[in-house]
Amino acid sequence: MAFVIAGALFVALFAQLSIPLPFTPVPITGQTFAVLLVGGALGSTCGAASLALYLILGVAGAPVYADHVHGWEVIHGATGGYIVGFLIAAALVGYLADRGWDRRFATAGTMMLIGTTFSVLCGCIWVQHVLHTHLEKTLEYGLYPFIPGEILKLYLAAALLPGAWALVRKIRRTS
Repeated sequence: MAFVIAGALFVALFAQLSIPLPFTPVPITGQTFAVLLVGGALGSTCGAASLALYLILGVAGAPVYADHVHGWEVIHGATGGYIVGFLIAAALVGYLADRGWDRRFATAGTMMLIGTTFSVLCGCIWVQHVLHTHLEKTLEYGLYPFIPGEILKLYLAAALLPGAWALVRKIRRTS
């Protein structure tokens, strides 16, 4: 339970690393990095539970989403699909980590790319639905501006994953 709570709080912390962009309602945030690391370090069950808790806390009124916003309207807004996608991404990255994809940097990077792809895909589908945009405008709002940062975040998460695993193992042994 402590790992699930810690994972949700870790994502909430990195959500506050937020840079608004003037041409899209979707900000650049540190959430994706945190989601990937939580999923990879905690595994599919605890990783998904952490992101479910994060989603629930935000809907319930805790200011955990980017820029300390919260509430059901965030999920119904343009960024809601990314938040739902984070849950799927953490579960998927955790599933792959549980099967050994986290043991080498190359497979960990691929695992993180798969997780990122699912969160961005969910986000873009949501952006298109909420804003009623055509495909090109959806990609301008929800994908193109984020590609360089997402690549950086997935490599960073893959590089830090062994340290995260070591920390989780150490805490489990002392508990």
